[in-house]
Amino acid sequence: MQLPALSLAAVPGRRARTLELAKEIEDRGYAGIYCPSFGDGLGLCNALAHHTETIPFGTSIVNIYARNVIDYAATAAFIHEMSEGRFRFGVGVSHAPSNDRLGVNPGKPLGDMRDFVAELRSQQYIGDLPPLVLAAMRDKMLALSGELGEGAVFANAARSAMPAQLERMPTPAAGDDFFIGCMIPTCISDDREAAAAVNRKTLRGYVALPNYRNYWKAEGYREEMEAIEAALDAGDRDAVPGLMTDEWLSDVTLYGSQDEVLAGLQEWWDAGLTPILVPSSASGGQMKAFEEMFAMFDAA
Repeated sequence: MQLPALSLAAVPGRRARTLELAKEIEDRGYAGIYCPSFGDGLGLCNALAHHTETIPFGTSIVNIYARNVIDYAATAAFIHEMSEGRFRFGVGVSHAPSNDRLGVNPGKPLGDMRDFVAELRSQQYIGDLPPLVLAAMRDKMLALSGELGEGAVFANAARSAMPAQLERMPTPAAGDDFFIGCMIPTCISDDREAAAAVNRKTLRGYVALPNYRNYWKAEGYREEMEAIEAALDAGDRDAVPGLMTDEWLSDVTLYGSQDEVLAGLQEWWDAGLTPILVPSSASGGQMKAFEEMFAMFDAA
């Protein structure tokens, strides 16, 4: 069984345990560790450079508007050097609610990303920069990642759409070294409905974002997304989970028994990218979710 990468967040109050968990992930031979912005993913990557030895790791992602690009460049170069080249710097333009909280007024995503990368790479006296991975969703940002970066990372993408989208992508400048990953909410439980409910809860915030809904509409889920839009416009947020169909949920997440999750995981590998599983549990918190993940692959 080919092991995927795993998503790991530095949950407040459990940060030391998180580093112990990272070492266990490494020792078990997983394909990588990728850290979301929650809990300071870049800070966690800094710690991973010192607490792990062989496993690739990276951010997935940091918001390009959250810090000064000069500061990002210095930190990324430091982690790159201390990890001896195991770090991938994942960056993205995030979403309107996050940027509103930061008090920033972004421009056009493609132009802002192009400017960010140019300024990042213009910094001097910081050492070498790590491979750059751009958060992608639609074709234009995916093409930009191939032009400017060494990788692309999706989140909550529709698996059924991935082969065609990757086929449309121009050949990346980085060639065969180009990394493509996708963050996939994952819940393992013999109680399939309970696992589905967990993933629906995970995705409630994402279906509230217009850019995600527009993406899913384009990939064949227009009816679901328009129904969700109507519920949100009516202020009926409680109706939203019931409008997330099983077909859609099974296309963008993994859930159910060990056998079901493993079968779906293989389909993600077959789609041509590295799955980055985001573990949740129907019967506990983050640590329980990782116990269930390890148990599944131990039994495979």
